[in-house]
Amino acid sequence: MAGGWSRDGAVNEQIEASIQDELQRLKGRRQPQGESLTHCADCEEPIPEKRRLAIPGVKLCIECQQERDARPQARGGINRRGSKDSQLK
Repeated sequence: MAGGWSRDGAVNEQIEASIQDELQRLKGRRQPQGESLTHCADCEEPIPEKRRLAIPGVKLCIECQQERDARPQARGGINRRGSKDSQLK
């Protein structure tokens, strides 16, 4: 399927690599690190002890976390081909 100078299967390898990179990024983002706060970083309401024990490093109460999760996040994609468009940014 691949043409030009790329070897067979190179396109599929790029797709798989992109998927793995994204999964690693998401896994790392979901896991808070460090010591849990006793009060929410946004609204300063107490964080329940069960939440602090269940998620080490939690910084937000449930309500603030749900608000933050509901917000759309804009992020740029990865262009592994190195096209002119990606080099101009």
